[in-house]
Amino acid sequence: MRVEVAYALPEKQKIISLDVEEGCTVREAVRLSNIHHEFTDIDIETVKLGIFGKAVRKPEEQTLKEGERVELYRELKVDPKQARANRAAKAAKG
Repeated sequence: MRVEVAYALPEKQKIISLDVEEGCTVREAVRLSNIHHEFTDIDIETVKLGIFGKAVRKPEEQTLKEGERVELYRELKVDPKQARANRAAKAAKG
């Protein structure tokens, strides 16, 4: 079956289409995609994963369906709550 594996940085994005066997897990698809050769900073064994924007809690167990896109998520540089507080403080000054 055909699935996709996607990863994006601000300056570079990549979507890899690949054929996998029925029963392939989310984590297995990432391994099979070899996306870590293109983005060497990714640890494919620990990176957070999702399918179409929804986080997958157990990527080693969840199997894929035809046409699904696995997404690799980057770590946040700033906690969203802190970012919101920073914007509010800046708006209050300005």
